[in-house]
Amino acid sequence: MTDDDSLIGAALEVSRERMAKAVVHARSEFATVRTGRASPALVEKLRVDYYGTEVPLQQLAGFNVPDARMLVITPYDKGSIKSIEKAIQNSDLGINPSNDGQVIRLGFPALTEERRKELVKVVKHKAEEARVAVRNLRRAARHELEAMEKDGDISMDDLERAEKELDKVVHDHVADIDRLVLQKEQELLEV
Repeated sequence: MTDDDSLIGAALEVSRERMAKAVVHARSEFATVRTGRASPALVEKLRVDYYGTEVPLQQLAGFNVPDARMLVITPYDKGSIKSIEKAIQNSDLGINPSNDGQVIRLGFPALTEERRKELVKVVKHKAEEARVAVRNLRRAARHELEAMEKDGDISMDDLERAEKELDKVVHDHVADIDRLVLQKEQELLEV
Protein backbone atom coordinates (compact mmCIF):
# COMPACT_ATOMS: atom_id res chain seq x y z
CA MET A 1 0.00 0.00 0.00
CA THR A 2 1.43 3.36 -0.98
CA ASP A 3 1.23 6.58 1.02
CA ASP A 4 -1.37 7.83 -1.49
CA ASP A 5 -3.60 4.85 -0.73
CA SER A 6 -3.26 5.28 3.02
CA LEU A 7 -4.08 9.01 2.81
CA ILE A 8 -7.14 8.30 0.67
CA GLY A 9 -8.12 5.34 2.85
CA ALA A 10 -7.95 7.46 5.99
CA ALA A 11 -10.02 10.27 4.44
CA LEU A 12 -12.63 7.80 3.18
CA GLU A 13 -12.76 5.97 6.51
CA VAL A 14 -13.41 9.21 8.41
CA SER A 15 -16.20 10.05 5.95
CA ARG A 16 -17.65 6.54 6.21
CA GLU A 17 -17.76 6.78 10.03
CA ARG A 18 -19.39 10.22 9.97
CA MET A 19 -21.99 9.07 7.44
CA ALA A 20 -22.75 6.01 9.56
CA LYS A 21 -23.32 8.36 12.51
CA ALA A 22 -25.75 10.38 10.36
CA VAL A 23 -27.69 7.18 9.62
CA VAL A 24 -27.73 6.24 13.33
CA HIS A 25 -28.98 9.73 14.15
CA ALA A 26 -31.74 9.39 11.54
CA ARG A 27 -32.76 6.05 13.08
CA SER A 28 -33.00 7.63 16.54
CA GLU A 29 -34.97 10.57 15.11
CA PHE A 30 -37.43 8.15 13.48
CA ALA A 31 -37.85 6.35 16.81
CA THR A 32 -39.21 9.57 18.33
CA VAL A 33 -42.05 9.68 15.79
CA ARG A 34 -45.11 8.15 17.37
CA THR A 35 -46.72 5.13 15.80
CA GLY A 36 -49.83 3.52 17.23
CA ARG A 37 -47.64 1.59 19.67
CA ALA A 38 -46.21 2.66 23.00
CA SER A 39 -42.42 2.85 23.08
CA PRO A 40 -39.95 4.33 25.58
CA ALA A 41 -38.07 5.88 22.63
CA LEU A 42 -40.92 8.37 22.27
CA VAL A 43 -40.22 10.02 25.63
CA GLU A 44 -36.77 8.97 26.88
CA LYS A 45 -35.01 11.99 25.32
CA LEU A 46 -37.70 14.42 26.52
CA ARG A 47 -36.09 17.25 28.51
CA VAL A 48 -37.47 17.57 32.05
CA ASP A 49 -36.88 20.51 34.38
CA TYR A 50 -35.43 18.68 37.39
CA TYR A 51 -34.66 21.13 40.19
CA GLY A 52 -33.68 23.86 37.73
CA THR A 53 -31.68 21.63 35.37
CA GLU A 54 -32.84 20.28 32.01
CA VAL A 55 -32.36 16.49 32.19
CA PRO A 56 -33.38 13.73 29.72
CA LEU A 57 -36.30 11.72 31.07
CA GLN A 58 -34.34 8.46 30.76
CA GLN A 59 -32.09 9.67 33.61
CA LEU A 60 -35.07 10.32 35.89
CA ALA A 61 -37.29 7.29 35.36
CA GLY A 62 -37.69 3.70 34.29
CA PHE A 63 -40.05 2.63 31.51
CA ASN A 64 -42.41 -0.30 31.14
CA VAL A 65 -44.73 -1.23 28.26
CA PRO A 66 -47.43 -3.51 29.71
CA ASP A 67 -49.32 -3.59 26.40
CA ALA A 68 -49.11 -2.10 22.90
CA ARG A 69 -50.98 1.10 23.79
CA MET A 70 -49.74 1.79 27.35
CA LEU A 71 -46.41 3.20 28.54
CA VAL A 72 -45.73 3.32 32.28
CA ILE A 73 -43.07 5.74 33.54
CA THR A 74 -41.72 5.06 37.04
CA PRO A 75 -39.72 8.02 38.39
CA TYR A 76 -36.72 7.17 40.56
CA ASP A 77 -37.52 10.26 42.64
CA LYS A 78 -41.26 10.55 43.39
CA GLY A 79 -40.81 14.32 43.77
CA SER A 80 -40.12 14.64 40.07
CA ILE A 81 -43.55 13.31 38.99
CA LYS A 82 -45.05 16.81 38.46
CA SER A 83 -42.04 17.95 36.39
CA ILE A 84 -42.16 14.82 34.23
CA GLU A 85 -45.92 15.20 33.75
CA LYS A 86 -45.47 18.85 32.74
CA ALA A 87 -42.71 17.97 30.23
CA ILE A 88 -44.97 15.34 28.62
CA GLN A 89 -47.88 17.78 28.41
CA ASN A 90 -45.64 20.43 26.80
CA SER A 91 -44.22 17.95 24.26
CA ASP A 92 -45.66 17.37 20.80
CA LEU A 93 -46.85 13.86 21.70
CA GLY A 94 -50.44 14.98 22.07
CA ILE A 95 -51.01 12.61 24.99
CA ASN A 96 -52.35 13.50 28.42
CA PRO A 97 -50.45 11.73 31.20
CA SER A 98 -52.25 10.33 34.23
CA ASN A 99 -50.43 9.86 37.50
CA ASP A 100 -51.32 8.05 40.71
CA GLY A 101 -48.52 9.54 42.81
CA GLN A 102 -46.23 6.57 42.09
CA VAL A 103 -46.15 6.16 38.29
CA ILE A 104 -47.24 8.07 35.20
CA ARG A 105 -49.34 6.24 32.64
CA LEU A 106 -49.49 7.25 29.00
CA GLY A 107 -52.34 5.73 27.02
CA PHE A 108 -51.70 5.88 23.29
CA PRO A 109 -54.92 6.16 21.27
CA ALA A 110 -55.08 4.60 17.83
CA LEU A 111 -53.86 7.05 15.19
CA THR A 112 -56.30 8.46 12.66
CA GLU A 113 -55.54 8.03 8.96
CA GLU A 114 -54.91 11.77 8.65
CA ARG A 115 -52.47 11.78 11.59
CA ARG A 116 -50.63 8.78 10.15
CA LYS A 117 -50.11 10.65 6.86
CA GLU A 118 -48.86 13.73 8.74
CA LEU A 119 -46.36 11.56 10.62
CA VAL A 120 -45.16 10.00 7.35
CA LYS A 121 -44.44 13.54 6.12
CA VAL A 122 -42.50 14.25 9.34
CA VAL A 123 -40.44 11.09 8.83
CA LYS A 124 -39.73 11.98 5.19
CA HIS A 125 -38.61 15.45 6.27
CA LYS A 126 -36.24 13.97 8.87
CA ALA A 127 -34.94 11.56 6.22
CA GLU A 128 -34.22 14.42 3.84
CA GLU A 129 -32.28 16.18 6.62
CA ALA A 130 -30.23 13.00 7.07
CA ARG A 131 -29.58 12.75 3.31
CA VAL A 132 -28.44 16.39 3.27
CA ALA A 133 -26.09 15.65 6.18
CA VAL A 134 -24.58 12.73 4.23
CA ARG A 135 -24.19 14.91 1.11
CA ASN A 136 -22.52 17.64 3.16
CA LEU A 137 -20.07 15.05 4.49
CA ARG A 138 -19.38 13.99 0.89
CA ARG A 139 -18.67 17.62 -0.04
CA ALA A 140 -16.26 17.99 2.91
CA ALA A 141 -14.46 14.77 1.96
CA ARG A 142 -14.22 15.90 -1.67
CA HIS A 143 -12.65 19.19 -0.59
CA GLU A 144 -10.16 17.27 1.52
CA LEU A 145 -9.29 14.92 -1.38
CA GLU A 146 -8.97 17.82 -3.83
CA ALA A 147 -6.67 19.61 -1.38
CA MET A 148 -4.50 16.48 -1.21
CA GLU A 149 -4.31 16.40 -5.01
CA LYS A 150 -3.53 20.13 -5.18
CA ASP A 151 -0.75 19.73 -2.58
CA GLY A 152 0.71 16.88 -4.64
CA ASP A 153 -0.01 14.24 -1.98
CA ILE A 154 -2.09 12.17 -4.42
CA SER A 155 -2.29 11.95 -8.21
CA MET A 156 -5.25 12.96 -10.39
CA ASP A 157 -6.00 9.26 -11.08
CA ASP A 158 -6.02 8.55 -7.32
CA LEU A 159 -8.37 11.50 -6.83
CA GLU A 160 -10.81 10.16 -9.44
CA ARG A 161 -10.69 6.66 -7.95
CA ALA A 162 -11.23 8.07 -4.45
CA GLU A 163 -14.18 10.19 -5.62
CA LYS A 164 -15.80 7.10 -7.18
CA GLU A 165 -15.31 5.21 -3.92
CA LEU A 166 -16.73 8.18 -2.00
CA ASP A 167 -19.80 8.25 -4.27
CA LYS A 168 -20.34 4.54 -3.60
CA VAL A 169 -20.12 5.12 0.17
CA VAL A 170 -22.62 8.01 -0.10
CA HIS A 171 -24.97 5.88 -2.20
CA ASP A 172 -24.85 3.06 0.37
CA HIS A 173 -25.65 5.38 3.29
CA VAL A 174 -28.47 7.14 1.43
CA ALA A 175 -29.88 3.69 0.60
CA ASP A 176 -29.75 2.82 4.34
CA ILE A 177 -31.72 6.00 5.12
CA ASP A 178 -34.25 5.15 2.40
CA ARG A 179 -34.70 1.66 3.88
CA LEU A 180 -35.29 3.15 7.34
CA VAL A 181 -37.89 5.54 5.91
CA LEU A 182 -39.69 2.70 4.18
CA GLN A 183 -39.77 0.64 7.40
CA LYS A 184 -41.05 3.57 9.45
CA GLU A 185 -43.65 4.45 6.81
CA GLN A 186 -44.96 0.87 6.80
CA GLU A 187 -45.02 0.91 10.61
CA LEU A 188 -46.99 4.17 10.60
CA LEU A 189 -49.51 3.14 7.98
CA GLU A 190 -50.10 -0.28 9.54
CA VAL A 191 -53.54 -0.31 11.12
